[in-house]
Amino acid sequence: MTLPRSFFARPAPVVAPELLGCLVTHAGVTVRLTEVEAYTGEGTDPGSHAFRGRTPRTEVMFGEAGHLYVYFSYGMHWCANVVCGDEGEAQAVLLRAGEVVAGHDVAALRRARVRERDWARGPARLTSTLGVDRSHDGADVCAPGAAVTFAPPVEPVRPDAVRTGPRVGVSGPGGDGTAYPFRFWLDAEPTVSAYRPAVARRRTS
Repeated sequence: MTLPRSFFARPAPVVAPELLGCLVTHAGVTVRLTEVEAYTGEGTDPGSHAFRGRTPRTEVMFGEAGHLYVYFSYGMHWCANVVCGDEGEAQAVLLRAGEVVAGHDVAALRRARVRERDWARGPARLTSTLGVDRSHDGADVCAPGAAVTFAPPVEPVRPDAVRTGPRVGVSGPGGDGTAYPFRFWLDAEPTVSAYRPAVARRRTS
């Protein structure tokens, strides 16, 4: 059973905590999500890539819920989000971290010389372990025969196991954990990434 489009067609801060424990599968590996972040989009969330409107990079975010938005981070890594909400809202949930629960042999090859706990501990590591990259930008995870799929948790997640706080590495107002407590994770999970606030970049003269 895969998650239907109606699951994603809701506000990102509602979808995000419900993605915890869900299973993401691609190319022989399945990851159980243990950490995610919500982004609410144009004009509402200064931490979102879509805050200032449409660009070629963010076009997918303004489309139908249930598609992947994959972007290049720091010129080195791919990060994957799933689009949420109604068309035109540009809401999304970043897949931050998870635990490999199937396809360990394949994951070990993709993450050679990395300890198992860290295979998908962080958004770039997660996409690398799943084999997701730029070619998956816009992929429909709800379509029949989808390459990347989302399935419900094998066991329900206890509400008291869910934690929330500020998003990792988001600078300015979007990093305010009181206004935007949009990072969600499962308590006591070793695969959850370490929280790091944004670091202001020094200007060079």
